[in-house]
Amino acid sequence: MGFFADEEMNYIFSSDTVKKLCKGSLKIEDLSESDLVLNMRQKGVDMKIGLDIASLAYKKLADQIVLISGDSDFVPAAKLARVEGIDFIVDSMGMKINDNLIEHIDGLRSYYKRFGASETDRE
Repeated sequence: MGFFADEEMNYIFSSDTVKKLCKGSLKIEDLSESDLVLNMRQKGVDMKIGLDIASLAYKKLADQIVLISGDSDFVPAAKLARVEGIDFIVDSMGMKINDNLIEHIDGLRSYYKRFGASETDRE
């Protein structure tokens, strides 16, 4: 697990509130606390996963790694794993991934079905 950066935590309007404001069905003077949501992001998670991948690779503890993400922040970890002889597969949960990451993986698979999309298996 990562951590929450206090300086990056804030309150934002919920998407429903923004839609209502844009449509004019909600006025600024009618806003209440319930129209706000706490916005916070966990930090440091990618780095920790990257370190786990490096550890698995250097210690020869895995033959294959399946990363469920499409984040191009994992390019260095994917590259390292492949150099160490590990089959590196990405499942992006049906989302498009950056070409830089595609270049450094052995396979791209997605078993997640998006609305109206069929199962894919691209390698």
